[in-house]
Amino acid sequence: VGNIFVVSLAVADLVVAIYPYPLVLTSIFHEGWNLGYLHCQISGFLMGISVIGSIFNIAGVAVNRYCYICHSLKYDKLYSDKNSLFYVILIWVLTFIAIVPNLFVGSLQYDARIYSCTFTQSVSSTYTIAVVFFHFILPITIVTFCYLRIWILVIQVRRRVKPDNKPKLKPHDFRNFVTMFVVFVLFAVCWAPLNFIGLAVAVNPDTILPRIPEWLFVGSYYMAYFNSCLNAIIYGLLNQNFRREYKRIVISICTAKVFFQESSNDVEKIKSKPSPMLTNNNQVKVDSV
Repeated sequence: VGNIFVVSLAVADLVVAIYPYPLVLTSIFHEGWNLGYLHCQISGFLMGISVIGSIFNIAGVAVNRYCYICHSLKYDKLYSDKNSLFYVILIWVLTFIAIVPNLFVGSLQYDARIYSCTFTQSVSSTYTIAVVFFHFILPITIVTFCYLRIWILVIQVRRRVKPDNKPKLKPHDFRNFVTMFVVFVLFAVCWAPLNFIGLAVAVNPDTILPRIPEWLFVGSYYMAYFNSCLNAIIYGLLNQNFRREYKRIVISICTAKVFFQESSNDVEKIKSKPSPMLTNNNQVKVDSV
């Protein structure tokens, strides 16, 4: 059941790949934004949806793993199929609610330094502080608490001082936990610089903003952007099931490519071969492809 949160996290990563990132590349190639105001607002809005959706889904994964490992007796009741679907829908509703104020504050603007329409930290100090707290610090605190409790249980299991009424931690449960823990750590590392810069700017924009080097600002943004493509790599490196599926997908694609090439060659041969005369005494059987 917990896999539904991983799928939801993948959707959050794909949102930026489908629309905002191609527009950023277009902006880089044209050395400026030439796609109009509407595309700028949509791109910035979807970028925010992806960012907030990612951290909320990572928090959802952490809570799910915490309940599964530390409170396994209640897990089936808490995370039934119906409840899990409700939690995912709730995550996306909260994500949408969190990003909508940007449209009214006017904080989605084009920034020439990063060739992107994104959240502008200096528009509203109050809103920037609220964004950093509710969309980064609070979820990170929740996730940290969950994983600390899991690590404590893991240490107890390894040292064999675990209470008898605690569930046994299975090897594959531990591997899955480590995978999602690494996902969380990399997200925190990639997004922390940008959020701390935003917090500093919000506290004292007139003094702090001119002192931030452009290379630090640009580097923190692209570091945050890069996080969206890391999760698939982490899954492949740390999870045998994902490696097996990656291999199967690649083989399927290669096999399909070879099949279509061979089919195309066969069609060309059939077209180039002279057609025999059809007579009453000489019937030709044509196999359908």
